[in-house]
Amino acid sequence: MLNTLSGRFLILTIIFVMLAEILIFVPSVARFREDFLLSRLERAQIASLVLLADDMIDAELETELLRNAEVLNVVLRRDEARQLMLSSPIPAPIHATHDLRDASAFELIRDAMMVLFDTQTRVIRVIGAPVREAGILIEVTMQTDGLRRAMLDYGLNILLLSAVISVFTAVLLFLAVRAILVRPIKRVVGAMQTYAAAPEDTRRIIRPSAGVRELREAEDALQSMQSELTALLRQKDRLAQLGAAVAKVSHDLRNILTSAQLFTDRIETSEDPTVKRMAPKLVNSITRAVHICESTLAFGKAEEPPPRLSRFPLMDIVSDVIESERLSVGEYDLSFSEDIPAGLIVRADSEQLYRVIANLVRNARQAIMSSGQPGEISVGAREDDAAWILTVSDTGPGLPPRAREHLFEPFQGGARKGGMGLGLAISAELLRGHGGSLDLKRTGPEGTVFEICLPKSDVATS
Repeated sequence: MLNTLSGRFLILTIIFVMLAEILIFVPSVARFREDFLLSRLERAQIASLVLLADDMIDAELETELLRNAEVLNVVLRRDEARQLMLSSPIPAPIHATHDLRDASAFELIRDAMMVLFDTQTRVIRVIGAPVREAGILIEVTMQTDGLRRAMLDYGLNILLLSAVISVFTAVLLFLAVRAILVRPIKRVVGAMQTYAAAPEDTRRIIRPSAGVRELREAEDALQSMQSELTALLRQKDRLAQLGAAVAKVSHDLRNILTSAQLFTDRIETSEDPTVKRMAPKLVNSITRAVHICESTLAFGKAEEPPPRLSRFPLMDIVSDVIESERLSVGEYDLSFSEDIPAGLIVRADSEQLYRVIANLVRNARQAIMSSGQPGEISVGAREDDAAWILTVSDTGPGLPPRAREHLFEPFQGGARKGGMGLGLAISAELLRGHGGSLDLKRTGPEGTVFEICLPKSDVATS
């Protein structure tokens, strides 16, 4: 019970209501004490009127008047020359004098608390103004036992009433909180548990129905999150199935390409000049295709091989990529340019860096050719103390909005129409294995620029 929201709310409500009642109780008891003393002054004034009618009264009548007024002595000053008095023996010295004519609220509360917590019977003097302006002042002497009993009775009644009000209020609030907050919250928790049991089932997505605005906003946010998660899970399932299919295709393709490698030796021995010129390119292409298949199989097993770092001239890789892409251009008006410093040596995995540059150049070529406009692709490089920096730029139409939004996410839209977005995602992953990065620096109608950064410092790769 105490561990529940409604149970704790019930306890807190009772505590807060009782605190509020205590804050009300203290001044109300002080007010009760003041009224009690004023009533004794009024009774004493009425009793003293007998003396006005007859200057001489017997002792028994005087005692009865004082007993009815519940005081010991009465002094009524009507003017400076005359005083009317009723008196009886005082059982103890006067403990304190209380003047009610100009007492502050603090003094009334302080004196009331002193009476409540003082268990001894005291004799006090009380001074006040007579009612109906029947004199200058009236003064009585009285004992505190009757006052204290009356204050205790009054206080217990107030506390009992406060407790009843607190419990009644707390129960009403308890029921209201259960209806307004606890039940909707339990409904949301139940919807989350139901959804967690089968997140692929769209029937388990929560349907917002809360009447409280904050809870409705929470249900709307939960519904949006569950909908997105269900869509992502479906996509992940499709990607897993596609990955299994790609692994099978890569396995068979690797076997086919391996067989094709056996025939390249005979091609290389041909005396035909054209064959001699094209044979090395064919051998390199087949070798890289075999490596891609092997890497795809390793990626499907979450075992992407770490880069094998070595030093080599960057010009060789770039020239090889551009030469291969020129063969795909044919008669199309597309030019290639290289801005690679002579003798620039980089440290990287040559095969993986080739794949990265080839992906970027191929994407640029396909984008320009799909636009139907002439264009140019340029590959440049520079170095500083910390890194080698390569740029691949083109004069194509720029990346579409979806490609910019999901630039390095696979299967989220490629850089060209019909693309799957795998090339950039694979390239970024390969460069991360080098401790480097692939960034889009600029894209638009004037063209696109990608930047490759390869650090020179030794880093742990995996």
